[in-house]
Amino acid sequence: MADSSGLCRKCILRLTPYVPGKPIEEVKRELGIEDVIKLASNENPLGPSPAALEAMRQALLNVAQYPEGSCYELRHALARHLDVGPEMLIFGAGADEIIHYIGVALLEEGDEVVQAHPSFVQYCTAATLMDCPARLVPLKNWTHDLEAMLAAVNEKTKLFFISNPNNPTGTIVGANEVEAVLDKLPERCVMVLDEAYYEYVDDLGYTRSIEWAKAGRNVIALRTFSKAYGLAGLRIGYGVGPRHLIELLERVRLPFNVNSVAQAGALASLSDPEQVRRTRELNRRAKEYFYAELDKMGLPYTPTQANFVWIDVQRDCKEVFDGLLRRGVIVRTGDIFGAPTHIRVTTGTDEQNERFISALREVLAK
Repeated sequence: MADSSGLCRKCILRLTPYVPGKPIEEVKRELGIEDVIKLASNENPLGPSPAALEAMRQALLNVAQYPEGSCYELRHALARHLDVGPEMLIFGAGADEIIHYIGVALLEEGDEVVQAHPSFVQYCTAATLMDCPARLVPLKNWTHDLEAMLAAVNEKTKLFFISNPNNPTGTIVGANEVEAVLDKLPERCVMVLDEAYYEYVDDLGYTRSIEWAKAGRNVIALRTFSKAYGLAGLRIGYGVGPRHLIELLERVRLPFNVNSVAQAGALASLSDPEQVRRTRELNRRAKEYFYAELDKMGLPYTPTQANFVWIDVQRDCKEVFDGLLRRGVIVRTGDIFGAPTHIRVTTGTDEQNERFISALREVLAK
């Protein structure tokens, strides 16, 4: 095979392709089993709003035409929903794409990124793609150690990422703590607050990201329709920031990057006031059930503000993963996050949660 290393920028060779949670179809093919549930990718088990499903059906009639490039209707509806100016929004094929745009638009040679570890891998990917080092600051009690992260900031720091709630641990840092860091960041540094699980948080002191963006501070908040709104398969997320930052991201945004069906689904989701309420209620019930059952098993876990639970199974997580897989339950192993005895489990329906706990008991009893 020919050596392709001389054909690309050297930093590309340091990139590791993202490995998503194992698909249900793949498990069925590999193990020859039909009854499989997936609790690995933090998807919403309730699915989209009925209003969104109907809007998407109607949108299919027009897929022969390109989508509205600026997401005009969605942009204005979301601006009203968040009480921000339409010019403060950017849309992407998931929040992942906006992270990519942030790296491309804002990072240049000599810049550095500060982020927690373990956290969402795409922050480091954005830095590596632009050949910029990422300073990885270990979590403290599975939570962002903001004091240590601030100590890692220097004159080269350009991006400061906070996953809030953090993926994979589900922990948050409060608005007062975040603002104390924001006040001390250099003028050239942009704080990126990844709030993909925003709708699940029940801590009243959680965030003021929109307020900071409206004040013109160097803050970009990332949110998504993939989680609470149940539109993960459509890939649609958004960023909120001051106009001077959003204009820079728009310069590198690909044309027609959000498809018309996704725009229709997201727009209709905003019109259903019950979508988030019913999702939050299911998640609250699931967390209480998980905590009670894990306490009975004597397994440590991290209380979560998201729709997943970080569990220490106290043995090789890959063995537990394999045992669960053979029982038709897909979860996420912690070794990819540097935690070889942990698993991350998405909250599901009542039936799915009971099945996971039953399977976990069986696996741990072996």
